[in-house]
Amino acid sequence: MKQLASDVLDACRAKGWTVATAESCTGGMVAASLTEIAGSSDVVDRGFVTYSNTAKKQMLNVKKGTLTNYGAVSEQTALEMAEGALLAGGVDIAVSITGIAGPGPSEHKPEGRVCFGLAIKNQPTVAETIEFGALGRNNVRSESAQFALKLILNAAK
Repeated sequence: MKQLASDVLDACRAKGWTVATAESCTGGMVAASLTEIAGSSDVVDRGFVTYSNTAKKQMLNVKKGTLTNYGAVSEQTALEMAEGALLAGGVDIAVSITGIAGPGPSEHKPEGRVCFGLAIKNQPTVAETIEFGALGRNNVRSESAQFALKLILNAAK
């Protein structure tokens, strides 16, 4: 993951972009992988770990109705998380992650379902859901962090 994070930083530098992350199930893994690399402070502005719904509302302005109607693990929530991080950070790009890492499913959603949001200044925000499956908590989290880094990298290319 270190090489992927380095590639993300290089691509963002080339565009003059700054980055924010909004993470739930990964608990800051994306921000940590980026900031593990010396000199990342010219790209990485901030990371939000919003594990609870309260944190999502307070820190990222996720609407209560979104959480009530769609749940924390939804593309709608991922969109609002990414947009909230973009706005709060005043950055060029923000990625969000919210999912069910496990073990086991939630009441309505399977283990390994992870929703991602990508907000880029002056562009429409996009979201997608990946079904990683029941890989185990650590693997779902790791795969999710890598997928988020690839979203940023592809956008910055």
